[in-house]
Amino acid sequence: MQYRVLGNTGLKVPEVSLGCMAFGRWIDKDQSFRVMDMALEQGMTLFDTADVYGRGMDNGDPTQSGESEAIIGEWLKGKRDRIILATKVHGRVGTDINDGGQSRYHIMKAVESSLRRLQTDHIDLYQVHRFDENTPLEETLDALNDLVHQGKVRYIGCSNYAAWQIAKAHGVSAQNKLRRFESVQPQYSILAREIENELLPFCASEKVGVIVYSPLGRGLLTGKYRPGEKPPEGSRGEQGEKRLQLLMEEEGTFDIISSLQKLADERGWTLAQFALAWVLSNPVITSAIMGVSRPEQIVDALQHLPERLTVEELKAVDQISRNRK
Repeated sequence: MQYRVLGNTGLKVPEVSLGCMAFGRWIDKDQSFRVMDMALEQGMTLFDTADVYGRGMDNGDPTQSGESEAIIGEWLKGKRDRIILATKVHGRVGTDINDGGQSRYHIMKAVESSLRRLQTDHIDLYQVHRFDENTPLEETLDALNDLVHQGKVRYIGCSNYAAWQIAKAHGVSAQNKLRRFESVQPQYSILAREIENELLPFCASEKVGVIVYSPLGRGLLTGKYRPGEKPPEGSRGEQGEKRLQLLMEEEGTFDIISSLQKLADERGWTLAQFALAWVLSNPVITSAIMGVSRPEQIVDALQHLPERLTVEELKAVDQISRNRK
Protein backbone atom coordinates (compact mmCIF):
# COMPACT_ATOMS: atom_id res chain seq x y z
CA MET A 1 0.00 0.00 0.00
CA GLN A 2 1.22 3.48 -0.86
CA TYR A 3 0.40 6.49 1.32
CA ARG A 4 -0.33 10.13 0.47
CA VAL A 5 -0.46 13.28 2.60
CA LEU A 6 -3.95 14.56 3.37
CA GLY A 7 -4.36 18.12 2.15
CA ASN A 8 -2.34 20.78 3.96
CA THR A 9 -1.57 18.49 6.93
CA GLY A 10 1.12 16.03 7.90
CA LEU A 11 -1.32 13.11 8.11
CA LYS A 12 -0.49 10.21 5.79
CA VAL A 13 -3.42 8.12 4.57
CA PRO A 14 -3.54 5.02 2.36
CA GLU A 15 -4.27 5.57 -1.32
CA VAL A 16 -7.14 3.06 -0.98
CA SER A 17 -9.52 3.36 1.98
CA LEU A 18 -12.36 1.21 3.26
CA GLY A 19 -15.93 2.44 2.82
CA CYS A 20 -18.25 1.12 5.54
CA MET A 21 -21.68 2.09 4.23
CA ALA A 22 -22.71 -1.56 3.78
CA PHE A 23 -22.12 -2.51 7.42
CA GLY A 24 -25.40 -3.27 9.17
CA ARG A 25 -27.24 -2.30 6.01
CA TRP A 26 -26.38 -4.92 3.40
CA ILE A 27 -23.96 -7.17 5.32
CA ASP A 28 -24.14 -8.35 8.93
CA LYS A 29 -21.65 -7.87 11.76
CA ASP A 30 -19.69 -11.08 11.18
CA GLN A 31 -19.20 -10.36 7.50
CA SER A 32 -18.30 -6.74 8.30
CA PHE A 33 -15.64 -7.98 10.73
CA ARG A 34 -14.13 -10.20 8.02
CA VAL A 35 -14.03 -7.27 5.60
CA MET A 36 -12.31 -5.01 8.15
CA ASP A 37 -9.81 -7.73 9.06
CA MET A 38 -8.80 -8.04 5.42
CA ALA A 39 -8.69 -4.28 4.91
CA LEU A 40 -6.29 -3.85 7.81
CA GLU A 41 -4.17 -6.75 6.59
CA GLN A 42 -3.87 -5.05 3.19
CA GLY A 43 -2.93 -1.65 4.66
CA MET A 44 -6.30 0.06 4.13
CA THR A 45 -6.01 1.86 7.45
CA LEU A 46 -8.49 4.68 6.72
CA PHE A 47 -12.05 3.58 7.49
CA ASP A 48 -14.83 5.91 6.31
CA THR A 49 -18.36 5.80 7.70
CA ALA A 50 -21.21 8.17 8.69
CA ASP A 51 -23.72 8.42 11.50
CA VAL A 52 -26.61 7.84 9.07
CA TYR A 53 -25.25 4.58 7.64
CA GLY A 54 -27.70 1.82 8.49
CA ARG A 55 -31.04 0.32 7.57
CA GLY A 56 -32.75 3.70 7.75
CA MET A 57 -31.12 4.68 4.47
CA ASP A 58 -33.35 2.17 2.72
CA ASN A 59 -36.55 2.11 4.77
CA GLY A 60 -36.76 5.84 5.52
CA ASP A 61 -36.70 5.41 9.31
CA PRO A 62 -34.18 7.95 10.71
CA THR A 63 -34.05 6.12 14.04
CA GLN A 64 -32.50 3.09 12.34
CA SER A 65 -29.12 4.69 11.76
CA GLY A 66 -25.68 4.23 13.25
CA GLU A 67 -25.34 0.47 12.68
CA SER A 68 -22.14 0.95 10.70
CA GLU A 69 -20.50 2.98 13.46
CA ALA A 70 -21.62 0.48 16.10
CA ILE A 71 -20.15 -2.47 14.20
CA ILE A 72 -16.87 -0.64 13.66
CA GLY A 73 -16.78 0.24 17.36
CA GLU A 74 -17.01 -3.41 18.37
CA TRP A 75 -14.29 -4.41 15.91
CA LEU A 76 -11.96 -1.56 16.94
CA LYS A 77 -11.21 -2.97 20.38
CA GLY A 78 -7.44 -3.42 20.61
CA LYS A 79 -6.90 -1.94 17.13
CA ARG A 80 -7.79 1.74 17.57
CA ASP A 81 -4.24 3.07 17.23
CA ARG A 82 -3.85 1.29 13.88
CA ILE A 83 -6.88 2.91 12.25
CA ILE A 84 -7.53 6.41 10.89
CA LEU A 85 -11.21 6.77 11.65
CA ALA A 86 -13.43 9.04 9.55
CA THR A 87 -17.14 9.65 10.02
CA LYS A 88 -19.70 12.27 8.98
CA VAL A 89 -22.46 14.44 10.37
CA HIS A 90 -25.48 16.10 8.75
CA GLY A 91 -28.13 13.51 7.88
CA ARG A 92 -31.29 13.01 9.93
CA VAL A 93 -30.69 10.52 12.74
CA GLY A 94 -33.87 10.97 14.77
CA THR A 95 -37.37 12.40 14.75
CA ASP A 96 -36.67 15.65 16.61
CA ILE A 97 -36.70 18.84 14.54
CA ASN A 98 -32.99 19.36 15.29
CA ASP A 99 -31.84 15.77 14.63
CA GLY A 100 -30.07 16.74 11.43
CA GLY A 101 -28.11 19.53 9.75
CA GLN A 102 -25.02 21.36 10.92
CA SER A 103 -26.18 23.58 13.76
CA ARG A 104 -23.96 23.74 16.83
CA TYR A 105 -26.80 22.02 18.70
CA HIS A 106 -26.87 19.02 16.36
CA ILE A 107 -23.11 18.70 15.83
CA MET A 108 -22.38 18.61 19.57
CA LYS A 109 -25.11 16.02 20.10
CA ALA A 110 -24.17 13.94 17.06
CA VAL A 111 -20.45 13.74 17.81
CA GLU A 112 -21.15 12.33 21.28
CA SER A 113 -23.43 9.68 19.76
CA SER A 114 -20.79 8.77 17.18
CA LEU A 115 -18.06 8.53 19.80
CA ARG A 116 -20.27 6.28 21.92
CA ARG A 117 -21.09 3.95 19.03
CA LEU A 118 -17.48 3.89 17.83
CA GLN A 119 -16.29 3.21 21.39
CA THR A 120 -13.47 5.73 21.11
CA ASP A 121 -12.57 9.10 22.60
CA HIS A 122 -11.72 10.78 19.31
CA ILE A 123 -12.48 10.87 15.59
CA ASP A 124 -9.53 11.39 13.27
CA LEU A 125 -11.46 13.02 10.42
CA TYR A 126 -14.91 14.50 11.10
CA GLN A 127 -16.70 15.49 7.90
CA VAL A 128 -19.87 17.44 7.20
CA HIS A 129 -21.82 15.23 4.82
CA ARG A 130 -23.09 17.94 2.47
CA PHE A 131 -23.54 21.69 2.26
CA ASP A 132 -26.12 23.04 4.72
CA GLU A 133 -27.90 26.07 3.28
CA ASN A 134 -29.88 26.55 6.48
CA THR A 135 -26.98 27.00 8.89
CA PRO A 136 -24.37 29.78 8.78
CA LEU A 137 -20.92 28.42 7.99
CA GLU A 138 -19.60 30.44 10.93
CA GLU A 139 -21.75 28.41 13.32
CA THR A 140 -20.75 25.05 11.81
CA LEU A 141 -17.03 25.82 11.64
CA ASP A 142 -16.97 27.32 15.13
CA ALA A 143 -18.53 24.14 16.55
CA LEU A 144 -16.08 21.91 14.65
CA ASN A 145 -13.19 24.11 15.78
CA ASP A 146 -14.27 23.61 19.40
CA LEU A 147 -14.31 19.83 18.90
CA VAL A 148 -10.72 19.96 17.67
CA HIS A 149 -9.65 21.98 20.70
CA GLN A 150 -11.50 19.55 22.98
CA GLY A 151 -9.51 16.66 21.48
CA LYS A 152 -12.62 14.87 20.23
CA VAL A 153 -11.72 15.50 16.59
CA ARG A 154 -8.28 15.66 14.93
CA TYR A 155 -9.10 17.09 11.48
CA ILE A 156 -12.25 18.36 9.79
CA GLY A 157 -13.40 17.84 6.23
CA CYS A 158 -16.45 18.09 3.98
CA SER A 159 -18.27 15.80 1.60
CA ASN A 160 -20.20 16.56 -1.60
CA TYR A 161 -19.09 20.21 -1.61
CA ALA A 162 -18.58 22.30 -4.74
CA ALA A 163 -15.35 24.27 -5.13
CA TRP A 164 -17.06 27.58 -4.33
CA GLN A 165 -18.53 26.13 -1.14
CA ILE A 166 -15.11 25.05 0.13
CA ALA A 167 -13.66 28.43 -0.88
CA LYS A 168 -16.39 30.20 1.09
CA ALA A 169 -15.76 27.95 4.11
CA HIS A 170 -12.01 28.57 3.91
CA GLY A 171 -12.67 32.30 3.87
CA VAL A 172 -14.79 32.02 7.00
CA SER A 173 -12.10 29.94 8.70
CA ALA A 174 -9.35 32.40 7.81
CA GLN A 175 -11.35 35.44 8.88
CA ASN A 176 -12.31 33.92 12.22
CA LYS A 177 -9.09 31.95 12.86
CA LEU A 178 -10.89 28.62 12.82
CA ARG A 179 -9.77 25.21 11.62
CA ARG A 180 -10.39 24.75 7.91
CA PHE A 181 -11.73 21.85 5.90
CA GLU A 182 -8.64 19.81 5.01
CA SER A 183 -10.40 17.37 2.73
CA VAL A 184 -13.40 16.89 0.50
CA GLN A 185 -15.17 13.66 -0.37
CA PRO A 186 -16.78 13.68 -3.83
CA GLN A 187 -17.88 10.95 -6.20
CA TYR A 188 -15.29 10.13 -8.88
CA SER A 189 -14.87 7.37 -11.43
CA ILE A 190 -14.51 6.92 -15.18
CA LEU A 191 -18.33 7.15 -15.27
CA ALA A 192 -18.52 10.28 -13.11
CA ARG A 193 -15.83 12.84 -13.95
CA GLU A 194 -17.61 16.11 -13.19
CA ILE A 195 -15.17 17.10 -10.44
CA GLU A 196 -12.38 17.47 -13.00
CA ASN A 197 -13.94 20.72 -14.21
CA GLU A 198 -13.63 22.87 -11.08
CA LEU A 199 -13.23 20.91 -7.86
CA LEU A 200 -9.97 19.09 -8.61
CA PRO A 201 -8.16 22.21 -9.93
CA PHE A 202 -9.30 24.08 -6.81
CA CYS A 203 -8.10 21.31 -4.49
CA ALA A 204 -4.72 21.16 -6.23
CA SER A 205 -4.33 24.92 -5.88
CA GLU A 206 -5.45 25.15 -2.24
CA LYS A 207 -3.94 21.87 -0.99
CA VAL A 208 -7.23 20.24 -0.09
CA GLY A 209 -7.19 16.46 0.22
CA VAL A 210 -9.53 14.56 -2.12
CA ILE A 211 -10.94 11.30 -0.79
CA VAL A 212 -13.21 9.98 -3.52
CA TYR A 213 -16.07 7.55 -3.19
CA SER A 214 -17.49 5.11 -5.76
CA PRO A 215 -14.24 4.78 -7.78
CA LEU A 216 -15.77 1.66 -9.35
CA GLY A 217 -18.92 3.46 -10.47
CA ARG A 218 -21.12 2.06 -7.68
CA GLY A 219 -20.06 -1.43 -8.80
CA LEU A 220 -20.70 -0.98 -12.53
CA LEU A 221 -16.96 -0.91 -13.22
CA THR A 222 -16.53 -4.40 -11.82
CA GLY A 223 -18.21 -5.85 -14.91
CA LYS A 224 -20.74 -7.81 -12.85
CA TYR A 225 -23.77 -5.92 -14.16
CA ARG A 226 -24.95 -6.66 -17.67
CA PRO A 227 -27.73 -5.04 -19.71
CA GLY A 228 -30.96 -7.01 -19.67
CA GLU A 229 -29.81 -9.34 -16.87
CA LYS A 230 -30.80 -9.45 -13.21
CA PRO A 231 -28.19 -7.99 -10.80
CA PRO A 232 -26.00 -10.59 -9.06
CA GLU A 233 -27.26 -11.98 -5.75
CA GLY A 234 -26.19 -9.90 -2.77
CA SER A 235 -25.13 -6.93 -4.90
CA ARG A 236 -26.15 -3.28 -4.55
CA GLY A 237 -28.22 -3.71 -7.67
CA GLU A 238 -30.22 -6.52 -6.11
CA GLN A 239 -30.77 -4.33 -3.05
CA GLY A 240 -32.26 -1.69 -5.35
CA GLU A 241 -29.84 1.17 -4.71
CA LYS A 242 -31.39 4.14 -6.51
CA ARG A 243 -28.17 5.93 -7.53
CA LEU A 244 -26.86 2.73 -9.13
CA GLN A 245 -30.12 2.21 -11.00
CA LEU A 246 -30.00 5.75 -12.38
CA LEU A 247 -26.44 5.25 -13.56
CA MET A 248 -27.37 1.98 -15.27
CA GLU A 249 -30.21 3.71 -17.08
CA GLU A 250 -28.02 6.48 -18.51
CA GLU A 251 -27.59 6.21 -22.26
CA GLY A 252 -24.25 4.75 -23.30
CA THR A 253 -23.19 3.46 -19.88
CA PHE A 254 -22.81 -0.15 -20.94
CA ASP A 255 -21.13 0.81 -24.21
CA ILE A 256 -18.47 2.63 -22.20
CA ILE A 257 -18.06 -0.35 -19.88
CA SER A 258 -17.63 -2.68 -22.85
CA SER A 259 -14.87 -0.48 -24.32
CA LEU A 260 -13.11 -0.20 -20.97
CA GLN A 261 -13.23 -3.95 -20.54
CA LYS A 262 -11.18 -4.31 -23.71
CA LEU A 263 -8.48 -2.02 -22.30
CA ALA A 264 -8.41 -4.03 -19.08
CA ASP A 265 -8.18 -7.27 -21.06
CA GLU A 266 -5.13 -5.97 -22.91
CA ARG A 267 -3.36 -5.65 -19.56
CA GLY A 268 -4.67 -8.98 -18.32
CA TRP A 269 -6.45 -7.14 -15.50
CA THR A 270 -10.00 -7.19 -14.27
CA LEU A 271 -12.13 -4.16 -15.06
CA ALA A 272 -12.19 -3.24 -11.35
CA GLN A 273 -8.38 -3.24 -11.18
CA PHE A 274 -8.18 -1.06 -14.26
CA ALA A 275 -10.83 1.41 -13.03
CA LEU A 276 -9.14 1.78 -9.63
CA ALA A 277 -5.73 2.33 -11.23
CA TRP A 278 -7.27 5.02 -13.43
CA VAL A 279 -8.54 6.95 -10.39
CA LEU A 280 -5.20 6.66 -8.59
CA SER A 281 -3.31 7.77 -11.70
CA ASN A 282 -4.66 11.27 -11.03
CA PRO A 283 -2.09 12.96 -8.73
CA VAL A 284 -4.73 15.23 -7.15
CA ILE A 285 -6.56 12.24 -5.64
CA THR A 286 -5.48 11.48 -2.10
CA SER A 287 -7.38 8.26 -1.52
CA ALA A 288 -10.07 6.16 -3.18
CA ILE A 289 -12.75 4.66 -0.94
CA MET A 290 -13.70 1.09 -1.76
CA GLY A 291 -16.99 -0.25 -0.48
CA VAL A 292 -16.97 -4.05 -0.51
CA SER A 293 -19.14 -6.84 0.84
CA ARG A 294 -16.59 -9.67 0.72
CA PRO A 295 -12.91 -9.81 1.81
CA GLU A 296 -11.78 -11.36 -1.45
CA GLN A 297 -12.97 -8.26 -3.32
CA ILE A 298 -10.28 -6.28 -1.51
CA VAL A 299 -7.52 -8.71 -2.45
CA ASP A 300 -8.60 -8.73 -6.07
CA ALA A 301 -8.89 -4.95 -6.42
CA LEU A 302 -5.48 -4.23 -4.86
CA GLN A 303 -3.59 -6.93 -6.75
CA HIS A 304 -1.78 -4.58 -9.16
CA LEU A 305 -1.11 -1.61 -6.87
CA PRO A 306 0.89 0.60 -7.06
CA GLU A 307 0.99 0.25 -10.87
CA ARG A 308 -0.44 3.18 -12.84
CA LEU A 309 -1.92 3.48 -16.31
CA THR A 310 0.21 4.69 -19.18
CA VAL A 311 -0.27 8.01 -20.97
CA GLU A 312 -1.67 6.12 -23.94
CA GLU A 313 -4.19 4.27 -21.76
CA LEU A 314 -5.29 7.49 -20.09
CA LYS A 315 -5.86 9.05 -23.50
CA ALA A 316 -7.87 6.00 -24.57
CA VAL A 317 -10.07 6.31 -21.49
CA ASP A 318 -10.60 10.01 -22.25
CA GLN A 319 -11.72 9.10 -25.75
CA ILE A 320 -14.13 6.47 -24.45
CA SER A 321 -15.65 8.61 -21.70
CA ARG A 322 -15.42 12.05 -23.33
CA ASN A 323 -19.18 12.55 -23.23
CA ARG A 324 -19.42 11.80 -19.48
CA LYS A 325 -17.40 14.74 -18.09
